[in-house]
Amino acid sequence: MVNLHERYNHYLNTDKLLTDHDVNERVITYGWLDNGTDLTGYFLLTENYELRYDIKGVLKTKVPRKSLAAIRK
Repeated sequence: MVNLHERYNHYLNTDKLLTDHDVNERVITYGWLDNGTDLTGYFLLTENYELRYDIKGVLKTKVPRKSLAAIRK
């Protein structure tokens, strides 16, 4: 299982940018996804995108966010 804190915590509250999947933005937050019983994956929120990964760390979806940060640009 992916250790989210180890993999993504150093992106929070810094100027370091996530440079995966054509996203060159700051990470706002990250967390786990579940189906009510089991963990099914995790997500990353950047300034303009929500990225969802399966439990093995494979990107499943990348969708634009409708956040204040996205609207201000």
